[in-house]
Amino acid sequence: MATVSARIVSALQPAASEVFGVMGNGNAHFLDAVMAAPDTFHYTAVRHEAGAVAAADAYFRAAGRLAVATTTYGAGFTNALTPLAEAVQADIPLVLVVGDTPTSGRRPWDVDQVRIAAGLGAPTFTVSAEHVLAETTAAVEHALRHRTPVVLAIPYDLAGVEASDEDQPGAVRPAVLPLPAEGNLERVAAVLTAAERPLVLAGRGAWISGAQGAATKLAEHLGALTATSGLGAGFFGDHPSSLGIAGGWASERTAQLIAEADVVLVLGARLNQFTTRFGHAFGGSAHVIQVDVADAPTSAVVTDHLRGDARAIAEALTDVLIGTPAAGHTAARWSDVAAVRALLSHDAREDGDALAADGRLDPRSLCRALDGMLPADRTIVQDGGHFIGWAPGYLRVPAPNRLIMVGTAYQTIGLGFPSAVGAARALPASTLVLCTGDGGGLMALADLDSFIRTARRAVIVVFNDAAYGAEIHQYAVRGIHSGPMMIDEVDFAALATALGATGRTIRTLQDLDGVAGWLASDDDGVLLLDCKISQQVVAPYMQEIVAVATGAK
Repeated sequence: MATVSARIVSALQPAASEVFGVMGNGNAHFLDAVMAAPDTFHYTAVRHEAGAVAAADAYFRAAGRLAVATTTYGAGFTNALTPLAEAVQADIPLVLVVGDTPTSGRRPWDVDQVRIAAGLGAPTFTVSAEHVLAETTAAVEHALRHRTPVVLAIPYDLAGVEASDEDQPGAVRPAVLPLPAEGNLERVAAVLTAAERPLVLAGRGAWISGAQGAATKLAEHLGALTATSGLGAGFFGDHPSSLGIAGGWASERTAQLIAEADVVLVLGARLNQFTTRFGHAFGGSAHVIQVDVADAPTSAVVTDHLRGDARAIAEALTDVLIGTPAAGHTAARWSDVAAVRALLSHDAREDGDALAADGRLDPRSLCRALDGMLPADRTIVQDGGHFIGWAPGYLRVPAPNRLIMVGTAYQTIGLGFPSAVGAARALPASTLVLCTGDGGGLMALADLDSFIRTARRAVIVVFNDAAYGAEIHQYAVRGIHSGPMMIDEVDFAALATALGATGRTIRTLQDLDGVAGWLASDDDGVLLLDCKISQQVVAPYMQEIVAVATGAK
């Protein structure tokens, strides 16, 4: 007969093929069963338990498929809490398989893992010897149906015992949301038809639903301009109507056009503070229609909310609109008139100077230079920190699953290196571009090793300003002592070299000359660029945060 751990592995097989983890007492039997199924599962060892969850999170964002993270009980589990909270906040399904308290009762080193996970918003499914297949399948189904991480707990004394015979559960099927009532579709279609300056804004939810074709067709029918949230970057590709990213990462030209829209159709975007510029991205009289799987509007700017799948509703609205007479004012379509003002919206941003006033790199000119060197087939993974204003604004993104921004949902830093591990496993043919700060990079340093071992071909860009930049720009400017915000200058190039990568220190744009050659060679390997950037150049989104916090906006 099979053990409890072996049964868990067999129940996970239909839904997942990637496992990321750190071995310990509580998951040793489970990982032994994973290694016994090499044709079904690939196991990637990370160096910190937080990295296991972060990698599984990023794998789903990049591949759109479920991944498994695993840790031991107690300290191993609690080490993984921050990325688990991030995955909850970001609606990322994953299964965290952990050891747990034995059935005989709690030991001195056990904690109430079920309550801790519940406090973060992650439900726990605990297997027994009699119900392994059923409980594991239920965990997978919950994760996929509700787009959330779940914890699958194995009591320590059961991990290696024989499991009872069970009937095989049915296949896990994703939930299908019904279309809104026909009257609601017709009412929204009438608003869209009457619009003089319509805008279609797509987010990650639209990408997950496969709504690219439907959203583009709908926008073309309306004569609408298009834009995306940060997590939807690249959704509309190079379509002439595309303005790029909306909100705090938008160019001023893009932001002005978005503010002129009289009707905004939002497909699969939650309209957070970044996308809405703290509620100021759209004009005060704009009619905002949100299409989302959430039960209710997720922002105060929403006028109408349609619950449902982005693709299904975009297709249904197009069908209704095709049969709706156009309003008399549409002789000149907004997308034709306004798009001329928005051509190459990426290039509408400030280029920056070669060096900032303090003699260090200007991150704007650095990113502009890197954008021209990096291959078109790129996947950008981004840690949290002040520098998140640069890559989305200056580096072209091929598709929403090619910009992995882990940390924005829960405002974390230090998940960059392990997130890149998951993305590298999901998209091995793509060149991985990891953007991290010196603060977050040091926090996640253990998994620099994991990434170097995992990535086929990657460039790590360390935005090294010798500080916690977000704190400098938010608090030092208000008179708070900057001492705790500073970081002694770190030689990341040397650290990367010691771990087997190629490390280079970049102090001027001329130092990038060799980078272009390395990228053109198509050699495999990992190249880390320790970019000494200025503390004096403030990202536009950060300027908005400070303005809101100080009452200036």
